[in-house]
Amino acid sequence: MFGDISGMMNKLKEAQQEVEKTKTRLNSVLIDEVTADKKIQVTLTANREIKAITIDPSLLSDAEELEDYLILTLNKAIAKASKINEDEMAAAAKTNMPNIPGMDMFK
Repeated sequence: MFGDISGMMNKLKEAQQEVEKTKTRLNSVLIDEVTADKKIQVTLTANREIKAITIDPSLLSDAEELEDYLILTLNKAIAKASKINEDEMAAAAKTNMPNIPGMDMFK
């Protein structure tokens, strides 16, 4: 019914290894997001780990404005990183996924 179970298990292991390699690689993919007026810049990895935040000194006197800028900029950067992460992880999982009936969610 399912064919070569051992072969499928090997394919699943290979898919898992590919996903792990992709996770590691995504740690080196950096996403920069900058506000239109260049007052805030954030850098994070495609695994959504913040690496740097640069703040224009003019924002330091107004905590509410600074918070607004940070929230908007971080949310944009996280959305970009999430899209890259999801696309890359789906591709990695799909690469070695065995053909199991009813399990075509990665195709």
